[in-house]
Amino acid sequence: MSAIGTLNTAHIGINVTDLDRSLRFYGDVLGFEAIGSGDADGRRYAFLGQGGRLVLTLWQQAAGGYDAGLAGLHHLAFEAESIERVREAEAALRAEGVTFAYDGVVAHREGAASGGIFFHDPDGTRLEISVPKGAESAPAPNSSAPTCGFF
Repeated sequence: MSAIGTLNTAHIGINVTDLDRSLRFYGDVLGFEAIGSGDADGRRYAFLGQGGRLVLTLWQQAAGGYDAGLAGLHHLAFEAESIERVREAEAALRAEGVTFAYDGVVAHREGAASGGIFFHDPDGTRLEISVPKGAESAPAPNSSAPTCGFF
């Protein structure tokens, strides 16, 4: 244990280029509910959650899309309650024309029970929806590295 005790993730803040577009994606497509919003000197933001709990804050202050070549967030992973929910999310995302890193549900590594889908938000931020078990029969895109590591 660290000197300051156990830390848990409270919420994630994401810079976006177009708040309205991102609200539609994270709200309408992924199912997060808007629980607050504001404007600070022309810089808009929104709080998104589930069940009244804050999960994401979107900040409209980015000048360009996500850049995997820069230090910072690698990807954001959400855990679903079942592999069926992951497949439902995949169908909804495909209907919206979302770009996927792999075709369908994939395992986190060879022989793993965990796995999911890997895709990008409207600004290119890398996202994952996965389950800890239920993906036993899914293929692994890479035999020697974690699936989420290099998409």
